[in-house]
Amino acid sequence: MKKTVPTYELYGEKSGERPDFWLHCETIPSRSSLYHWEIGLHRHESFFQILYIAGGSGDAVFGNAVNMIEPPVVITVPPALSHGFRFSRDIDGFVFTILASHLKTTPGERSRLGAWLAAPHLIRLGGGEDAAYIAATLTRLAREWETSRSNRADLLDAYLTAALTLTARIDETSDERDDSNESENERRVQRFQALLQQHHRAHWPAAAYARELGLSLTHLNRITRAIAGLSAHEMISRKLVGEARRELVFTRASVQEISFRLGFADPAYFSRFFVRQTGMTPRAWRLAERDRLGA
Repeated sequence: MKKTVPTYELYGEKSGERPDFWLHCETIPSRSSLYHWEIGLHRHESFFQILYIAGGSGDAVFGNAVNMIEPPVVITVPPALSHGFRFSRDIDGFVFTILASHLKTTPGERSRLGAWLAAPHLIRLGGGEDAAYIAATLTRLAREWETSRSNRADLLDAYLTAALTLTARIDETSDERDDSNESENERRVQRFQALLQQHHRAHWPAAAYARELGLSLTHLNRITRAIAGLSAHEMISRKLVGEARRELVFTRASVQEISFRLGFADPAYFSRFFVRQTGMTPRAWRLAERDRLGA
């Protein structure tokens, strides 16, 4: 491996005009064969990677740590991590490169999944229904990426979310980590987040979520601060601004259209809300982010 560690973008893909430019897919042999089956140490500042390896062998290198690849295996690589690979000539599988900002949970976010996404992992897929589902879903993700059929972006998003979330669950289950009190609080936060996914466009106040969960608002805030480091209200605001950012980057909808999609009756109020959360107007943030991503 080389001593210098270059930072790569998404292989120079000129895909900013496509609604799914947040994802790139290719077979592992297609690129590794060009470099004698060895990819030197490098990093991606803005991208998260998933490798699904169905056959062959090799090593995954994370910094100074060398890990043996024993298929079938899923490998996850968080942004900014120095990594490289050595593959046998019979390697078989796919590599998916995803804008980290597109993931439903941000790597490093203060949650169990956020912590899991922030570290590299090699998850061997043994037998069982879940392992088979992950392998099939990642294969479907690769095939769908090659098509131009209707609702393609939605399917790509669904396949990615399902495969990544289930892979994290399998890996965490194998570690047998469980603290009953902490796990119960985490489950409550997960239920809150599920309700938030359903109702954020209706702008439920924090107290409405607390009632739905059978908790007092004070108790809900205590739990969310302990698990996520945020109050319930702050999590609601973060959800709305996160959805706004996704719409601004990954769609061509106007700021007014986005504000209505997110349940804001007044686009001007939406802009003021966005400025309070980000320090920038929606339009300025969109231009700056697309410029940063080369889109």
